[in-house]
Amino acid sequence: MKRSLITGSLVTALVALVCISLAGIAVAQDSQTARPMFMTLPPHSYFPAAAPPVASLKQWTYTFTYNGRTYNDVFVGTDPSKTNTTTTILWGIIPIKFVFGASNGNMTFDPTAPNEFGKLSADQMLIGSPQFASTVDFVQGGTDVGKTQYGDAYQRANFWSDVMTNTNYHLLFAKAVIAPVQTINVSSSQGNVISNPWGGYPTGTMDINIFDTLLQGIMSKFKQIQPNTFPLAVGYNMYLTSGGCCIGGYHSANAGPPNGQTYAYTSVMQQASVGVFSQDIGAASHEVGEWIIDPFTTNDSPCGIMEIGDPLETEPNFGDFPYAVGGLTYHPQDLVFNDYFGAPVIQVNGWHTFQNETNANGVCSRGSK
Repeated sequence: MKRSLITGSLVTALVALVCISLAGIAVAQDSQTARPMFMTLPPHSYFPAAAPPVASLKQWTYTFTYNGRTYNDVFVGTDPSKTNTTTTILWGIIPIKFVFGASNGNMTFDPTAPNEFGKLSADQMLIGSPQFASTVDFVQGGTDVGKTQYGDAYQRANFWSDVMTNTNYHLLFAKAVIAPVQTINVSSSQGNVISNPWGGYPTGTMDINIFDTLLQGIMSKFKQIQPNTFPLAVGYNMYLTSGGCCIGGYHSANAGPPNGQTYAYTSVMQQASVGVFSQDIGAASHEVGEWIIDPFTTNDSPCGIMEIGDPLETEPNFGDFPYAVGGLTYHPQDLVFNDYFGAPVIQVNGWHTFQNETNANGVCSRGSK
């Protein structure tokens, strides 16, 4: 994820958004200019400082040295070399319904609409997927890292030398809380309906900075959202944009560690006869994985910030790997292990990625960090 700096123009955008009459002219998207992207917004807030949190996010500091420099990075959970327990993350989905007017697409994209993934809505599919449900026994190269959630399986494999001893170490997400669906009316100056560059079906787009402004406002309405919880905004058949399409998701925080409120947005794209960027849980697995390793978007390494999905997003099928569960096939994205960033090799099988993609076999060996 490349960093996108928040500028003073967003303050103006926030004021203007209060009174916008949301209509405009839809324009076509040239699919030749589309490329798969994810982004990270550094810690920022559009609202006055909140009261001291009830509880901070469960976090620990991972320290490693590379070429004589020591890095101290904040991860979610507890230190697997020192603990043998389960960390359970409280989290919730904020479904975002995007509405486009008659002059810029005349369509609505709603993650709570039924029968999009079999009989399931997009948010129901996400909750029951291997990302948040322990439905898959992850066996990597003959090594069983556990029947668990995707992010937990990754982190156990990432610290396998420790987990082989501390076998009860887990990082799990609790049962999701689903917020009431929130509606954003998108004007033509903010986004349009395009033909999906990969799947061909109608897809909404919206500027990421304007969306982020609105999302922070939405989150401020829910007092249940505290630093020890992880709010995940979900859009269906929606990409965000920043000078071009297509951003599948991002994560950020309103302040740095230890008390900042972290959050993320993920697109859930419908499946097609070919691989589609951010299809089903592709973007969610990317963003949740990166949140685990870099929750406040402040971690540093020889490769820059520690974004574990970015180096693999240009792999075949966007780095996604299929898992068939209960009549649906899910496509979580592969993720690099810590040694990509110069940390010691302690991961499962000595692999460099969770799915053993061989192109990420050296420090900063892939991506645009």
